[in-house]
Amino acid sequence: MSYKTSVLLTVFGWVLPVFTYYFVGTSLGRQLVAGTGVTNYTAFFVVGLAFQGYVSNVIGTISQRIRNEQLYGTMEYYFLSPTGMFGLLFYSVLWGFILSTVSVAATLAVGSGLGVVYSVQGVAGAAIIVALLLISSFGLAMISAGAVVVTKTGDPVSFFFSTFIALIAGAVFPIAVFPFALRLVAYAVPLTWALQGLRNALLLGYGLQQLSGIIGIMVVFDLITVPLGYVIFMLCFNHAKKEGSLLEY
Repeated sequence: MSYKTSVLLTVFGWVLPVFTYYFVGTSLGRQLVAGTGVTNYTAFFVVGLAFQGYVSNVIGTISQRIRNEQLYGTMEYYFLSPTGMFGLLFYSVLWGFILSTVSVAATLAVGSGLGVVYSVQGVAGAAIIVALLLISSFGLAMISAGAVVVTKTGDPVSFFFSTFIALIAGAVFPIAVFPFALRLVAYAVPLTWALQGLRNALLLGYGLQQLSGIIGIMVVFDLITVPLGYVIFMLCFNHAKKEGSLLEY
């Protein structure tokens, strides 16, 4: 509310790619995905663009927050405060979630203006999938935070998910058009499954029973990424403390 110009430019940054893919993708994209079963390419990429931001924003927010605290020399205050380092990670995720939710609403609204019709019956299933996606993203974000603690700058986890996630996870093109090796990478990313479930829920009206398979897969991703993220973050954290480089930037 205080920085209206920044908010306006941020919203433009969210919605302009929708028009880019609409005008370019509807001519080229329809030809590319014609044999993959995608009948409405606009609806396909609108849902993909809307929800892929949850992963990149959550991971990017934590990575940047840790980096900022290093630069400002304030990380030690979080260690000593009741909030603690994990409080810093959690509330950074919370801010990334709020920001992404506004982005989702704006993108879906633009998609509706372009003729995309959403199914009310799939809202409950979509909400569950988004919640599971956020949990797995938090696990990945802890890995990213651990990398920043050690490397200070040049975080490969955040770079991958902010640069390649829209392509790898099939946000704008179905992964069926990818080479086999790239499809294997795509299926190892939680967002790939989440987008498949969200499209089924919001565009086709799938209920919880029809989405149970994807929900189960998302639960498995959560059970893997969160403990793995915690272990990697603590290893990196303790390594930086042992080297005495925790507060260096």
